[in-house]
Amino acid sequence: MSRVIRPHIPGATIFFTVCLARSGADTLIAEITTLRRVVADVRTARPFAIRAFVVLPDHLHAIWTLPEDDCDYSGRWRAIKAGFSRALGFCAPQGKSQSLKGESGLWQRRFWDHRIYSPADLDGHLRYCWSDPVRHGLVRRAADWPFSSLQREIAAGYIPADWPGHAPHGRFGERPSLAMAPGMIARAA
Repeated sequence: MSRVIRPHIPGATIFFTVCLARSGADTLIAEITTLRRVVADVRTARPFAIRAFVVLPDHLHAIWTLPEDDCDYSGRWRAIKAGFSRALGFCAPQGKSQSLKGESGLWQRRFWDHRIYSPADLDGHLRYCWSDPVRHGLVRRAADWPFSSLQREIAAGYIPADWPGHAPHGRFGERPSLAMAPGMIARAA
């Protein structure tokens, strides 16, 4: 069994991709109010700053900054995943391994994380977060996706409402199968 070794850097800014176990599900946007409440509850108990957050049907991206004396983002994600699963009543393990680990089977076991190391790196990951709904064919313009912190940035005047939303190329923790089917814009609009 592999063991993920995560860096322990207090106060770090980190990009995440967190996926549901079942690709193609729409649980995250169907239950967005519950997800928002669970994230808020975890932030109250264990503070962190949210620099960006975008929720798509079966995965999400986030950029967090941890407190200067704290490096436990894995514990926060564990609490978010568990709280969301419990709130939905999703508590049936999908196999022996999940049962032994106390997992519900709603989420992929692990998540993608990347420590942000420069202003240019932060900019690329912000652009990736906010443009991902366009890349998946859910909307034509990033500003049209309602489940994104881009809305907050536009309202505050930090990003123009007509921001083009071009994503950088690279690997950001998504499975190739997460791309939506052609024509999804017509169904989502």
